[in-house]
Amino acid sequence: MGKITLSNVRKSFGEVDVIPSLDLSIENGEFVVFVGPSGCGKSTLLRLIAGLEDTTSGAIEIDGKDATTLPPAKRGLAMVFQSYALYPHMSVKKNILFPLKMAGMDPAEAEKRVANAAKVLNLTNYLDRRPGQLSGGQRQRVAIGRAIVREPAAFLFDEPLSNLDAALRVNMRQEISELHQTLKTTMIYVTHDQVEAMTMADKIVVLNAGRIEQVGSPLELYRAPANTFVAGFIGSPKMNLLGGAAAEQVGATTLGIRPEHIDIVEDGPWRGVVGLSEHLGSDTFLKVNVEGIGTLTVRGSGEIPQRHGDSIALRPQADKLHRFGPDGKALK
Repeated sequence: MGKITLSNVRKSFGEVDVIPSLDLSIENGEFVVFVGPSGCGKSTLLRLIAGLEDTTSGAIEIDGKDATTLPPAKRGLAMVFQSYALYPHMSVKKNILFPLKMAGMDPAEAEKRVANAAKVLNLTNYLDRRPGQLSGGQRQRVAIGRAIVREPAAFLFDEPLSNLDAALRVNMRQEISELHQTLKTTMIYVTHDQVEAMTMADKIVVLNAGRIEQVGSPLELYRAPANTFVAGFIGSPKMNLLGGAAAEQVGATTLGIRPEHIDIVEDGPWRGVVGLSEHLGSDTFLKVNVEGIGTLTVRGSGEIPQRHGDSIALRPQADKLHRFGPDGKALK
């Protein structure tokens, strides 16, 4: 249950390819995150899998069966959108029950599924309330509950946390991850937030202009980005990408070094002046203007004393350098 395979899938609008031909395999039970900047095609790709958009060419298989031309209702998938799309006049219980009622399910079985979903999502005490009486996080859980009761082959999440404030996003991120551990069902999750991708995914698919730049675990992408696009997108703050003499010294067109892999030292090869200093408690991030190189982001402990205008010496950790060629791809 829940294996999804895309073979040579392409989506065009007129003469424009929004999804050039791509291949992707999502294994049963995986939590896969599609991530990339706005307009990169991640939501379109999700809608192709859901059947909400028709493929221009290629094939989509779900559990080994060709689903390319199947309507959404026949694919065995459940989608959770950015908007909760709840019925305001219905109780929480009736909102969750609605898809089962429309499917003509036996009332006793439907009631059992609703009770189980409410228990998993901590909604049991809210079943008689209406959506207007709930917080944003609770409304999102109701939307997820409506998907759970269908017992789908896979869940598809399209930026479900975008409407929540920062604290609720963190809580819901944890709840969705715990839900995946409980249900063991395939989940595909779309976000532009690489922090969500890093903390939730078993496998990340990085998209750019409809193309897959890299697929791998969060740590694989962080430690070994395939190109400068992935290097600059994955990680917060992002990797420093340097050209010119700094890159030429290591035989590259572009040199990459993450902020935590630059040491503050008494005497080092890079000397600069601190611009912005962000003290965040456990960490401090410095923007250092280095002559001949540019502005570097440096991560240090929360206790470092450097402030705006201070002179500073830096040394990159030699075994943590990333080298990229003229095509932007990582060099071996």
